[in-house]
Amino acid sequence: MNQLTTCHIVVLISGSGSNLQALIGNSIASNYKISAVISNNPDAYGLQRAERDGIPVQVINHRGFDSREGFDLALSNAIDEIAPDLIVLAGFMRILGTEFVKHFSGRIINIHPSLLPKHPGIDTHQRALDAGDKEHGVSVHFVTEDLDGGPIIARDRVPILKEDSAQDLAARVLEKEHLIYPKVVSWFASGRLYMKAQHAILDGEPLPFTGVEVHRDTITEPSDIHLPDHL
Repeated sequence: MNQLTTCHIVVLISGSGSNLQALIGNSIASNYKISAVISNNPDAYGLQRAERDGIPVQVINHRGFDSREGFDLALSNAIDEIAPDLIVLAGFMRILGTEFVKHFSGRIINIHPSLLPKHPGIDTHQRALDAGDKEHGVSVHFVTEDLDGGPIIARDRVPILKEDSAQDLAARVLEKEHLIYPKVVSWFASGRLYMKAQHAILDGEPLPFTGVEVHRDTITEPSDIHLPDHL
């Protein structure tokens, strides 16, 4: 992928939009522009965050459709009118259907609060505690037809402490989310990151199955990672 002069992104949200706020804050000095924010929830606080920064917003309420396919089509048409380079899911609580994902293949990324492939789906913090995990974290991945199963781009970890509740864990993971997501979007915007043949590619090299590991708020670059021979 060639470097984009300015990478235009659409952010999909359903709730408070704290990751959206992190993306907004980092966009000023970065190479991407948030062209629109779309929510399926008319009461999502993230819409107010976007409006405060002059970002166009749209509401496509899933409750107004008789089927998931109908909602997906309306959402797809709205995004096509904007013609973004990248679609960023930031707390978007709807499962996107096969046709939608195929239509935007390689141009959708998601952030998930677990160390994928562990704990896909919901309630990840409580599930990590119930499983007796020693660490937990966040993953950014390309979106494919498999729920939370697309190629992993990057992950960051937090320790699970003995006294942790699910709420404690969620708060520490969220801090990591706000750091990692703008970085990954910037990689895509600069042409460094793309998806090819169901692999995440960064700087021309396929990433390991678990993506790039983030430590102490810095990114371990692909040149420092051993890549499996079969990739």
